Amino acid sequence: MIEAIMNYEFLQNAFLSGIIIGIIAPLLGVFIVVRRMSLIADALSHVTLAGIAGSLYLSQSFAALALLNPIYLGIVASVGGSILIERLRNLYKHYEELAIPIIMSGGIGISAIFLSLASGFKTDLTSYLFGTVSAVSRQDLWIVILIALVVLVFLKLLFKEMFVLSFDEEYAKATGLPSKWIHLLFMIVVALVIAASMRIVGILLVSSLITLPVAAAMRIARGFKQTIGYSILFGELAVIIGLVSAFYLNLAPGGTIVVTSIMILLIVIFAKKISFNIETRKGIEQ
Repeated sequence: MIEAIMNYEFLQNAFLSGIIIGIIAPLLGVFIVVRRMSLIADALSHVTLAGIAGSLYLSQSFAALALLNPIYLGIVASVGGSILIERLRNLYKHYEELAIPIIMSGGIGISAIFLSLASGFKTDLTSYLFGTVSAVSRQDLWIVILIALVVLVFLKLLFKEMFVLSFDEEYAKATGLPSKWIHLLFMIVVALVIAASMRIVGILLVSSLITLPVAAAMRIARGFKQTIGYSILFGELAVIIGLVSAFYLNLAPGGTIVVTSIMILLIVIFAKKISFNIETRKGIEQ
């Protein structure tokens, strides 16, 4: 496999992209899970799907757009969806969770319309739904690198503010933090990561890479920074093992990455339970 990676550019693109996504997706996922916003990732992924389907349809219908990379319209749709979610959350202040099914339903509906119009891009769309190693281009890799830099700069500049907002939003508002603007920027960054991850993990599965490593990390971490560290570790393990499995078994990488994430979560849960039982027995014996 190492020889194949050295010889084939698309494998280099896939593994480098996967390693980067394995860092930034769980990194943002910690803030998403702590703020109880896990379903927002699903909503944005469905909006991204609408953008991808629309881009494939336009490239098929208009010769001038034949070379348009679908990831661009996917990014635009995802960012637009994140802004709309924030607007709806402000509109329904006492029922903020309504924003998620509204945007998700819109994304699914628009995707269904473009799918019904499709005459030749259903196969291409499948690769975006579940991920594919062979479709990751050098251009996709550079987009992932650029988005990763945006994520790191955002967290470098606003880590303390995001920490306060995640655990005590009322206190953050009382101290004068521009919480609405910070939250909007955070949503846009999340949208960018979801759009960047779709080639490797797939649009329908990307939210799993954002949340599952965090769920595993929360079982054993003893602090916020430890949770971030373990989340990135589990995310990287899931991506690397998933991509290797996809290569040898000729499977969609999104599926193998998600299944690996679930296996890691189950191992952590059982290991934690066994550790707890051992400590309990020691306590009783003493």
